[in-house]
Amino acid sequence: MVGSLAFNQIPQFLAPSNCITEPSEHKLLEQASSSSLLPFLRQLSSIEEFKKVHAQYIKLGLDRIPRHAGDLLLACTISDWGSMDYALSIFLTLDEPGTFDFNTLIRGYVKHHEPEAALIMYKEMQERSVAPDNFTFPFALKACAVLPAIREGTQIHGHVAKLGFECDVFVQNSLINLYGKCGEIELASKVFDQLGSYRTVASWSALLAALTRMSFWGECLTLFATMTNEERLRADESSMVSALSSCTHLGAYDLGRSIHCSLLRNTTGLNIIMQTSLIDMYAKCGFLEKGIKIYEKMPEKNAWAYSAIISGLAIYGEGKRALQVFESMLKEGHKPDEAIYVGVLSACSHAGLLEEGLHCFDRMRFEHRITPNSQHYGCMVDLMARAGKLEEAYKLIMSMPMGPTDTAWRSLLSACKIHGNLELAECACRNLMQLDAQNSGDFIILADMYAKEKRWDDAARIRTEIANKELTQIPGCSAVEVKGRMHIFFSQDKSHPQSEEVNEMLYQMEWQLRFERYTPDTSEVFNDVDEEEKKVLLRGHSQKLAIAFALLNTSKWSTIRIITNIRMSRECHTYTALISGIFGREIVVRDRSRFHCFRNGECTCGEYW
Repeated sequence: MVGSLAFNQIPQFLAPSNCITEPSEHKLLEQASSSSLLPFLRQLSSIEEFKKVHAQYIKLGLDRIPRHAGDLLLACTISDWGSMDYALSIFLTLDEPGTFDFNTLIRGYVKHHEPEAALIMYKEMQERSVAPDNFTFPFALKACAVLPAIREGTQIHGHVAKLGFECDVFVQNSLINLYGKCGEIELASKVFDQLGSYRTVASWSALLAALTRMSFWGECLTLFATMTNEERLRADESSMVSALSSCTHLGAYDLGRSIHCSLLRNTTGLNIIMQTSLIDMYAKCGFLEKGIKIYEKMPEKNAWAYSAIISGLAIYGEGKRALQVFESMLKEGHKPDEAIYVGVLSACSHAGLLEEGLHCFDRMRFEHRITPNSQHYGCMVDLMARAGKLEEAYKLIMSMPMGPTDTAWRSLLSACKIHGNLELAECACRNLMQLDAQNSGDFIILADMYAKEKRWDDAARIRTEIANKELTQIPGCSAVEVKGRMHIFFSQDKSHPQSEEVNEMLYQMEWQLRFERYTPDTSEVFNDVDEEEKKVLLRGHSQKLAIAFALLNTSKWSTIRIITNIRMSRECHTYTALISGIFGREIVVRDRSRFHCFRNGECTCGEYW
């Protein structure tokens, strides 16, 4: 910021960068007497060239003139070839460094990813009684945000208030960003509210990013609507990315699509960040093919773009297509990173590609020299356990260099339920308790497994333990978007305004299912009640309520898209597949871990999930 202000005030007086020559001493003096030498210094291509020019400065005594010494310092810190060590050596030769010099060094340390050094320089500035200005605080606060260092940031906030910069929008935006990245959403909101009419698009963008980072997806979209509809502000790129991220997590396709349309109307072209956000949004809102089209039209791709499309394919069980994208990425010369390998291994897990997954795990370690982290091990445990290799998965957990994680044990526990291994399920639960990471869902899985074996006393004991530990039970729910509004249903829910119509539709659906010789599978209902009561419980499942509501309120032949917060049961899977065939509707369900796409009575998962 400081450099750009100085640069814009100086006329260009030298030849273009492709024909730079070292100036003579006479020419250097002549130019220095009339204006700053910063434009020339910025056009240098290496630190070696800069050192030669610096030597001339010293020989001519220009380095003793504050204005030209500042140019040297600024060029050495903000240029791509800059060196903070060399910049510090210049700084130390200054007799009385001023605010501009300290700002330049603080800015340079932030740019060169040395936030601790930036804060040390800010502290020295205070000790020397050099007054900070409105350019000092944004860089110092950014250093705190990067670390993150909330205590130091709060202290700097005190300096901001003491020196009267509470109405400086750039400083206040930096405070919003700081508190947002430190997870202090209330403090970020307080600074935002205090700005009042001084708020800029950047202020809104900073708070939207803070809400997104804290997973306040609904609040983010509400604020975005206020910004664009009530305040009539045009959202910038950062705001759009935050809103798209919220749409992605909530499955709010209609709003995500409207943001995409707004981008197409108001921008000449989408950069990689925006395109990647759109790929992620479409894939996770049930429109994988739209995400793939954006991906295929991208003129250039980076690791984020590949990661987004591979992860998108993974959650649809498109493991082989994900591996094809991965291979094309390698052929194009891109180097995979940890995040991409998480997507690749996850794709193998969801598609049941055991051998391919093991091969990729070896390639990651031995070919690309990437040390597996807990996520990679979690994917491998999930892959092996889903494939029925429960003992091998257990051994892998016990061999994890960082020690067993709750994610790994939870993956094994879920697979134990699928494959009916009660002994290993008990082991997984014990280890989750030792890690103090158990939640109600873990206990419920074990209780259901006991109930399936008719061990009612053990099932009751586990449920009593849930109550004694005061573990919150998150109820299963399903949401469906109709005309831009999300409608949420809980099992046995009768609170919706159209509850009577939904129940009537459920009876019609069951009547149609009889012709398909469908009978409710009560084997996964572990309540100690009679068969008829079990059938009533199955009829009121949240996913079935959402499907019935969608059939009532969406146009014929349109795709029904549902989000549920639990893993889909086999009974619901069979039911939904049959309904898709009977009513001729495509039904896309996003459960806790993946997508199921039902068409003509079949699901793309191939009965493997």
